[in-house]
Amino acid sequence: MATRLVALGDSVTAGLGDPIPGGGWRGYAAILADALGPHGQVEFSNVATSGATSRDLAADQLPRALSLRPTLATVLAGVNDTLRGTFDLPAIASDIEEVVGGLRRAGATVLTVRLPDPGLMLGIPDLVRRPLTRRVRAINTILDHVAHRHDTVHVDPARHPALYERRMWGVDRLHPSERGHRLLARLIAAELATRGVPLDSMPDAEPTGANPSAWASARWMAVEGTGWVVRRSRDFLPELARLVLNEAWHDIRGRAELLDQRFHNDLDHALRHLGAQPPVTGPRRTPSPSLHVATEDACP
Repeated sequence: MATRLVALGDSVTAGLGDPIPGGGWRGYAAILADALGPHGQVEFSNVATSGATSRDLAADQLPRALSLRPTLATVLAGVNDTLRGTFDLPAIASDIEEVVGGLRRAGATVLTVRLPDPGLMLGIPDLVRRPLTRRVRAINTILDHVAHRHDTVHVDPARHPALYERRMWGVDRLHPSERGHRLLARLIAAELATRGVPLDSMPDAEPTGANPSAWASARWMAVEGTGWVVRRSRDFLPELARLVLNEAWHDIRGRAELLDQRFHNDLDHALRHLGAQPPVTGPRRTPSPSLHVATEDACP
């Protein structure tokens, strides 16, 4: 029986940052598909779209994924939710629950991925970092809850220091480079192996393509990066300015802990909302012995 791998997510899952000759993108999910087995034994479909939020995954990508009858599905969501003017945690939690629960009820083994710390990734000032980090922590907590509830193969690349190395990221610092995509594919493959999913081979750690030239990087930023900045300037940047001013106001008055308390209250509300959702029924899978990855790039 063929493994049918379907990848859901945003521009990272779509492969941005890992160009292929002749145009287009590959990315960690395609690299993972190659590691699972040869074409014919593994059927790979990528339904991820650039800019997708958790709502887009639930409303658009999930129906497409289910129509492909996946036996294995990857879900990487939430980054774009943190970069929007509105941040509705209960709605985000419901969408992630709908996606993961829907795939599990269809019989797929689901792989979920936690998000990295934007402060470590972007090297931004503390006042800017803190509100973004709260949002990422909230989504990671929701992902942890949903992963436990539905017994997903749950991967936390954010705890691996190698993820934050400059060479792992593209010129925009938002999308992995080919090396970063390969690191993510290796971490996912290792975790799948611990859950008894057979691998044909481990993904290679070293890139096969040439590093983008300075001209190619500048051109990409001019064509793609500028458009992203313009879109976010209309939506997220005004909200980020408000969040940073609020952070500074509370800092000056020694009341920063109030913002943390509000964050925890909002998160508790979102998790209570999830508590009304029915879990996937059926036996839990028993993890297999851990796969040792003897490559420092993969598991530092």
